[in-house]
Amino acid sequence: MSLKPALLGVRFLLELTALVSFAALGWRVTDNPSRWLLVVLLPVLAAAAWGVFAVPDDPSRSGAAPVAVPGPVRLVIEFAVLWGGAAALWVAGLPFLALLSAAALLIYQLAAYDRVLWLLRR
Repeated sequence: MSLKPALLGVRFLLELTALVSFAALGWRVTDNPSRWLLVVLLPVLAAAAWGVFAVPDDPSRSGAAPVAVPGPVRLVIEFAVLWGGAAALWVAGLPFLALLSAAALLIYQLAAYDRVLWLLRR
């Protein structure tokens, strides 16, 4: 499995979008000063899950796996972060952006079907 450079770039943009989406949720979910904590904490937790749990020898990453997990577990993490970002936008009261994000994710997942299959077989 070899993810095309263009798809890697799209995935990177989707990752960044998810992190910003979690920050937006943190900002919009409350009006009190704890919103600042949520703006930082939610994206950091998502980024930590994304960066720490990996399939060994994943060609779309460095190949290193700080915490090695099977492919299906990594797939769940990827779906939770990416689709969770779209859900965060919805919950934050930004339905147009949520639907736009979901559409981009659907197109990406269809284009990167070989990665999904690779993860399911690992």
